[in-house]
Amino acid sequence: MVSWEYPSNGPVVMDPDAFIAREEALCISLRSTTLNDDRIDAFRSLILDYYAACGRHLPWRETTDPYRILVSEVMLQQTQVERVLVKYPAFLEQFPHFQALAEAPLGDILRVWAGMGYNRRAIALQKSAVQIMLVYGGALPGDPDTLCTLPGIGRATACAILVYSFNLPLAFIEVNIRRVFIHFFFPGHDKVPDADLLPFVQKTLLNEDPRTWFNALMDYGSFLKKRSVSSARRSSHYHTQAPFTGSRRQLRGRVLACLVTRNIIPYADLPSIVSEEPDRVYGVVEELGREGFITREGHDVRLTERPEK
Repeated sequence: MVSWEYPSNGPVVMDPDAFIAREEALCISLRSTTLNDDRIDAFRSLILDYYAACGRHLPWRETTDPYRILVSEVMLQQTQVERVLVKYPAFLEQFPHFQALAEAPLGDILRVWAGMGYNRRAIALQKSAVQIMLVYGGALPGDPDTLCTLPGIGRATACAILVYSFNLPLAFIEVNIRRVFIHFFFPGHDKVPDADLLPFVQKTLLNEDPRTWFNALMDYGSFLKKRSVSSARRSSHYHTQAPFTGSRRQLRGRVLACLVTRNIIPYADLPSIVSEEPDRVYGVVEELGREGFITREGHDVRLTERPEK
C-alpha cells in the first residue's frame, strides 16, 4: 500500500497499482464494446470510487452560493488551483457579495487580484456584478444562455456555475474533463474536438447529482495529470502558452501594478517607470484604456474608478 498525500485533504491510503489496473481494464472494455448502460455504470463507478477515496477538499466545494461559485469559476479559468486557494478567501473577505464587488473601486479589486494574472478577468467579474445588480436585482440568472451575456462568461463557464450553484444537469467541458474523456474514449486519436467529446459527457452525466459527478471528473483529470497521462495534448483545443517574460501580457501587468500603487502617473513618465520602449508602453496604455482599466486625464493616466454602467 502507498500513501498518497493530497495537500487539501491530508494523507489518503489506497493501492494505486490496483486502481490503475482497474482503470486499464475499463479502458480496454470501452474500446471493444459500444457504450451501453453497463459500461456507463462501470465508468461512473471508477470515477466516483476515486473521488470517494481521494477527492480534494476545496473551499468553493463547501458552498452553493452563486456569487462565491461565480468568483471561483472565473478565478479557475486560467489560474492553477494552488494559487486560487490563496486568493479566493482574500477576495471574498474584501468583496463578500455582488453589491460589494459592484461598488468597489477598480484599484481595490486589482490589489486583491494581484498575482493571479489575466487581469481582464477582474474587470469582467466586476462588470458582471454591476449587471447582476442592475438587471437581475442581485440574483444570479439561472439559465446558461443568460449567463453567457455577462462579460467573460462563455458556455462552459456558465454551465459549470449552474451545476455547482443549483446542481443542474448541464454538460460542459474544461481541460480536466477533456483529459478524462479523451483518455477513456478516444485512445490513439489526435486533435479531438470538443464536439466529439460532448455526446460522451452527456451520455455519462449523473443527472441525480451532477455537482458531485463533475467534481469527481475534475479530480480524476487531475489524477491523470499527476501520472503524466498526456491525453489533454490530443485535444484540438490544446496549445502551448507563449513565454511570459518579455510578453505584452507582462508589460500590461507592470503598467497596471504601477497605477495600482500610484493611482495617477504622468503619461510621458510611464516608459521610464516600467523600463520599456515608449511605443510598446503607449500601445499597452491605449489597449488598457479601450478595455476600461485606465483613463487619460490631460497629461496623466489613472485607474478607472468603476466600470461604466
